[in-house]
Formats: sequence, C-alpha cells, structure tokens
Amino acid sequence: MPGVTHDDAPPLADLMPWSVAPLRLGRGWPTAPDPATLKARWDALLKAEGGDRETLFEPTRARTVHSAVAQLPGRPTGTERLEQASSPCPDPVRVLSAPFDEQWLIPDHRLIDTARPELWRTADDQQIFAVESAEGLPLLATSLLPTLRAGRVRPLYRRPGGTEPNLAPGLLRHLADRLDLALTPPDVLAWTLATIRPDHTVPLTEDPGLWAQGVELGHRALWLLRRDGGRPKLPGGRRPYVRAPLPARPLTIRYDPEEEALHIDEGLISPVPPEAWEFAMGEVRILEAWFAARTTPAEPGTLAAIVPRVWPQSWTSDLLELITVLALLAEVRVQQSELEIKSPITAAELTTAGVLPPPETSRRPASVLEHTEEGPAGQLTLL
Repeated sequence: MPGVTHDDAPPLADLMPWSVAPLRLGRGWPTAPDPATLKARWDALLKAEGGDRETLFEPTRARTVHSAVAQLPGRPTGTERLEQASSPCPDPVRVLSAPFDEQWLIPDHRLIDTARPELWRTADDQQIFAVESAEGLPLLATSLLPTLRAGRVRPLYRRPGGTEPNLAPGLLRHLADRLDLALTPPDVLAWTLATIRPDHTVPLTEDPGLWAQGVELGHRALWLLRRDGGRPKLPGGRRPYVRAPLPARPLTIRYDPEEEALHIDEGLISPVPPEAWEFAMGEVRILEAWFAARTTPAEPGTLAAIVPRVWPQSWTSDLLELITVLALLAEVRVQQSELEIKSPITAAELTTAGVLPPPETSRRPASVLEHTEEGPAGQLTLL
C-alpha cells in the first residue's frame, strides 16, 4: 500500500457517504458464466410443476414460488407468482459475481432474496460501483451490478445519467481549490483506488504533482477493473496464447512457473506471467477461483447442475483477457505501493472547512423515478 506520513486520513465512509449493503441472491442457479445456460435453467424450472418446481427453485424464508414480488427497477419481468409463471426467460444481464469474475444473472426480483432496488435504479452506462473488500484489494470498482459477497457498495453517482456524485458535499470544490485543478468525480474515485488503505481510510494531498500521479494510476486501475473500453493487451512476446487446445470438460488447473505456462488438463496457455497466477484476494488465487466457478460439479438434479456440455470458446477468450488484466494490474499495484503521500489534506481540515462530517441526507439514497415499477401481480409500485 502507499506510504503514509500522517494518521488523520478521512474514512471512505465519509468521502462517499451513501452506501448499500451487498445483494443477497439466496440461491446460486440464477447466475452463470453464460446466458444460454440461464435460459436452459429457466426452461427447466417452468417445465416442473407443483412441488417439483418448489424444490428446483430452492426456497428460503425470503423467497418461495408463492412470493408476491415487485419488478426490479427498469426490468420488465413478470410479477405473477413463480408457481404460475409461464413467460420466457428475462434477458440475462452481466454482473460482477466474484472478484474479477464477470458472469450473467437472470434479473428477476422473484429469484433474489435481497435485490437492493436502490442500486438497480442508478445502474447505467455512467455508473461506477465501488465495492469494499476485506482481502487483497481494499476496494474494487465495476461498471456492472455487483452481486459478490463483499463489503458495502458505494455508487459513484446517486442518480442515473452520471448526475449528483456520491461525494461529501463540498469535497470536490475543496480539493479543486487546494490543488488548483479542474476535477471530476471519476478523478476522486481514481485517487481513492490508488491510495486507499486496508482500514478504508483515504489519504489526500494538496500536492498537484502527486495528485496527478495517483489519479493516473487510479484511472489505469479503474480501466482494468471495469473492462468496458478497449481490450487490454500485454506487450508482444508476453501475450498469452492457447498453445494446446483446452479439453471439452476440463477438471484441473496447474501452473508451471519455469515455463510460465498454465496447464488445464492437457490444454496449455502461455506465456502466463507469474504475477497473474499469484494474484490473489486473501488466500484465494483469482485464476483458480475463476476456473473452479466453471468446473466444480453442482448437486445432481438441481438447476445449477445444468451447464454447457463442452467448454465454450467464449470462456477461453475470457480467461485470456483475465490473465492479461491481472498481469497489468499487478504492475499498477507495484507503482501504487511506491506512492508516498505528502502535504496531506487531513480529516481535521475537511471538518474545519465544513466538508465533514457529511450531512445525514447524503447517506440516504436519492429519490429516483426514472422507471415505472410494476408491483406484485401487475399493481403499480408506489415510491
């Protein structure tokens, strides 16, 4: 982590006041690495009747096939009880299901125990979700709705369209005045990604050169974490390629550090930088967790057991991109560790300036009425 020369860095919880607890799906089968699998699972659920449908659904205290549930904001799904459902599968949406693992989700409120509608209301092309983590990286960032089991979710914007930043009122202006720079909300998030500590405090600086250095690193990390622009590439000679085809149903993954090769059964990908293989969240290597999410057998007879018959080519492409992202992000982490924060803007200074503590209203979600939301059984939801 960046070097620190003071102990009065403000907490992230004050700099980005509005936060939401993570989603709780309640069941794993509505999420999968590819949308075709989800549609097959939905069809299997609807073909079942009575008690069989209830069993396949995997009921909890929060959700059963008899639950009456409103639509998710912006998602035109059915609102009849699932025991009566007969409509086609809602179009799956891309989500961040685990650190660095982008999968797909059936966006149907009836399938999700705790969906956090306030997040769905602000999710759009402009939104960036910052997700607190206790292991590895203190903060993740994604353009996708995060469904992973992690800490609190802090959207960069309180409203759709990239309006009303989720920053302590007056923070952006105070930083701009002290640095004599024009700043944007993504700049503040980029700095935060580059400098945040494991205890989720964020050292700030009035040094324009240091700020520019940290923001540049943060934007690089942000681009790699979001993966919503051009495809990242390693320099020629370091780019991973498939040297031997991956098998139809791989079972094992193994890394050879001398050859810098990733063995997937008899399949082979190289070169794979050791930094990519060793990249971990806590004690869990990202590449191993990603592979396990696609190959660990589910209990027979469950909807989660419905998976592709053979390893899809798209998964191989995703794996090559993930290796690239991890290798490049490891380089950014080294540069972040060399940052030495000086000329600090302290929490005490922000308090004197009236920026901190943020008002309680900034910790609550904004009123967002961008969508007409249908309630249970077709009733209009009142917001």
